[in-house]
Amino acid sequence: MAAPADERTARQATGILIAVRAGYAYNWFNVGPALVPIGAAFGVGPAEWGLLVGIFLVGAGLFQVPAGLLARRFGPRQVALAGAGLLGVASAASAFAPSFDLLLTGRFVAGVGAALFFSPAIGLVAGLYPPGRRGLPVGAFSSAFSAGAALGVFLPALFIPEIGWRASLLYGGVALAALTVAAFALVPAAAGRAPAVASPPAPGLPRALRFRGAWAIGLAFVGLEGASFATGQFIVPFGETVRGWVAAVAGAVGLLFILPSVVGGPIGGIVAERRPDHRTQMVVVTVAGAAVLVALPVAGPLVAALLGAVFSFTYGFLYAVMYVIPHFWPEVPSDEVPLAIGLFNSIQLAGGALVSFLFGLLVARWTYGPSWVALAAIDVAFLVFLVALPATRRDVWARRPGAAAPAPP
Repeated sequence: MAAPADERTARQATGILIAVRAGYAYNWFNVGPALVPIGAAFGVGPAEWGLLVGIFLVGAGLFQVPAGLLARRFGPRQVALAGAGLLGVASAASAFAPSFDLLLTGRFVAGVGAALFFSPAIGLVAGLYPPGRRGLPVGAFSSAFSAGAALGVFLPALFIPEIGWRASLLYGGVALAALTVAAFALVPAAAGRAPAVASPPAPGLPRALRFRGAWAIGLAFVGLEGASFATGQFIVPFGETVRGWVAAVAGAVGLLFILPSVVGGPIGGIVAERRPDHRTQMVVVTVAGAAVLVALPVAGPLVAALLGAVFSFTYGFLYAVMYVIPHFWPEVPSDEVPLAIGLFNSIQLAGGALVSFLFGLLVARWTYGPSWVALAAIDVAFLVFLVALPATRRDVWARRPGAAAPAPP
């Protein structure tokens, strides 16, 4: 990975990348509040809504590993910002879809753009800082997703009744494209590039793709990915159509299902960098987050908002832990860290797409109440794959340059 940038350049580059990350998340989640009017426009219901939600994750999941490979070849800056631009253009173009099939196509392409942005951008942010100082910026970058997603749920819930769902998608895409242009100007061209090495990489598959830790994290959080995405996208239509909440109340509850993870991310990043008991952190926090979903079917708007705040804090914490861990895997070369992140993101997104689609089918068959409980059970069930996650070796952790000493057991 590249040598750390000077302090001013690092802060400037991190700031604009956080803004792009927020815009990227806005365009990820702004379809949720539009599901009801989209259904009315094209004559589709909850099962098709689940497909529309899931197709974005399919595009994002399929291209995570190619994004990591492209980042090794062309550099993370170029790939990440090209992906953000593609997401913005595809989101804006989706506003003009004349049919549901073409809307699905637009969302798939938008997902591809999201894939190209994310894992290279994580490596790019981490590379701006020396070891021991990466937890906070990586956690803040991770949590920017929650800020953008919260706005993507709340603002369209207010605006769509006035401007329509098409204008809502258009404005979100245009805003992200503008942020991407600014990032091209503010992030140094050489940022994130690995220094030249004396010998070429070893032949065969990159080690990141063969490391069992990346596979374990990917599989263990398929349920979390599906649960976090389904709650963010379906909570507004649930509140409006089942509980009878007005749009502003439903949007506010949706906001609380996303925004508090802005706090969870930095805390998770700091904890992950300072304490190596990652498996315990992940299990305890995931179970706590899933437990609150069980109470959602009978919750009023205030309680639902509190449940959402707990749930979103937990998944913000968890994602930050995931994105910090690969930087402390001595088996994975530093220039392959984006590839490792891309691999487990690919698994999570592909599996999460299936979970989101399944949730839509369950809602259509069972209604929302039992479906929320089933979603919580799925979230926890996938944790079984954490048995394959290698324990962080305390001796390696303590010797990492700049890393904090491990806490006592």
